[in-house]
Amino acid sequence: MHSSYQYDVLIIGSGAAGLAAALNIDPNASVAVLSKGPLASGSTPWAQGGIAAVLDAADDVESHISDTLQAGANLCHEDVVRKIVLKGRDSIDWLCEQGVDFTRDKSTATQDYHLTKEGGHSHRRVVHADDATGQAISSVLCERANNAANIDVFEHRVAIDLITHKKLFLPGNRCVGAYVLNRQNSHVELFSARFVVIATGGASKAYLYTSNPDGASGDGIAMAWRAGCRAANMEFNQFHPTCLYHPQAKSFLITEAVRGEGGRLLLPNGERFMHRFDARGELAPRDIVARAIDHEMKRLGADCLYLDISHKDADFVRSHFPTIHDACLKFGIDITKDPIPIVPAAHYTCGGIMVDKHGRTDVNQLYAIGEASFTGLHGANRMASNSLLECIVYGHDSARDINEQLSSIPQPPSAPQWDESQVTDSDEDVVLSHNWDELRRFMWDYVGIVRTDKRLQRAKHRVDLLHQEILDYYSNYSVSNDLLELRNLVTVADLIICSAIQRRESRGLHYTLDYLDTDAEPKDTILTPTNYSTRDW
Repeated sequence: MHSSYQYDVLIIGSGAAGLAAALNIDPNASVAVLSKGPLASGSTPWAQGGIAAVLDAADDVESHISDTLQAGANLCHEDVVRKIVLKGRDSIDWLCEQGVDFTRDKSTATQDYHLTKEGGHSHRRVVHADDATGQAISSVLCERANNAANIDVFEHRVAIDLITHKKLFLPGNRCVGAYVLNRQNSHVELFSARFVVIATGGASKAYLYTSNPDGASGDGIAMAWRAGCRAANMEFNQFHPTCLYHPQAKSFLITEAVRGEGGRLLLPNGERFMHRFDARGELAPRDIVARAIDHEMKRLGADCLYLDISHKDADFVRSHFPTIHDACLKFGIDITKDPIPIVPAAHYTCGGIMVDKHGRTDVNQLYAIGEASFTGLHGANRMASNSLLECIVYGHDSARDINEQLSSIPQPPSAPQWDESQVTDSDEDVVLSHNWDELRRFMWDYVGIVRTDKRLQRAKHRVDLLHQEILDYYSNYSVSNDLLELRNLVTVADLIICSAIQRRESRGLHYTLDYLDTDAEPKDTILTPTNYSTRDW
């Protein structure tokens, strides 16, 4: 059974970036949005904190830019930072026009937005919807997309590979669609499009402990790499300092806003410790806080440390953090009275597919936006709440660029249906589960918060072995969601490891005991497929 679809624009991913792009495409153009699960799946609904934007009279654009550059350890591209920060207010206004109901400050006569302060920010500038900002944004944008006449939503779809002129043995360097697995019936579908936008999120599922949902397997980064796109700064994996530590609490994040509102990080004996690592204490940037927690846990042999907001008024805590309060109560933790057990967890992929100011990649008519992309905004460490802003800004910019070309880009050439004639159904799925576990464990142990050359070489040796094993498996058996995600994770893990090996300094999120100093000249790590050892599969 074969299914074929043709659209003007194919958007792979249904988070804030993908939906912002979809909703800004010319309404006369046909748009397909692919979602791995239900439309509202992905990482956006998990974002608790908010969106950074200069809205307070006491704040200014130059301050937001300066804070971002400092948090990014001088590796941010200042022109990109400036562009995105300048569009902060417009992005908030657009979200409000769509129907997002941000929290207001009821203590003021004008009831302006209630702004919180997070690590690395010198002012209160984080707009939020209580402590479920991502959920509020996702639900509104999903409703808008479902009601848009020109947008068709395809749920439970996972892209396998991009279709390019190179794959079709045609001249030129153009992307013309994708092969997509329908997870509900296991059939592979063909989506042809004049433009393709990757908005698939990051790759934090490469690590054993992560705040991300299961779908964060680096699919778009791996597909773009296989299609010939460069990747940059993949060594900068942000570990969120505070994920709830409980055997039944899978991937539950404790927003940085808890620390912004006075939450204290404590050792098991109740002692505060952050002042020993940074004068900003609990409000130091995430890389510093995560490293401090990791250091203290290893020093003490502790399974977790604690985040305490119980010294604040109980009504204040419940009103500001209702989602966290209710979630913790399910595990017997009353955050108005008890400290929250926490551990660091892989949280955000600061590198990604290289793009220009419009979100264009190295392949014509292929765009990448959101966490899957490398714009230059985050540098060596993403500052809290800048990522949702980047999603909205680049969603708009990529759509605008596509709209300007709609009349000039021809329909794509025909592509063959997916060929499954040489494969069989697997009776060895245990191989996938074992390889998945091995990958995530050695990435955590060897390519985590603190690195060494020896650890990285061990990881490289293991990822090379996994590459070959999964290639053999992929060549012989029918595709499945688990196989596709593992294939992509191994590719992205290899990119992370090779990038980390190349960076012989400690900067931001890349901290190595072999090179503790920071180079005087900041430089991006850029990997090019044609000059790289990853298998072409």
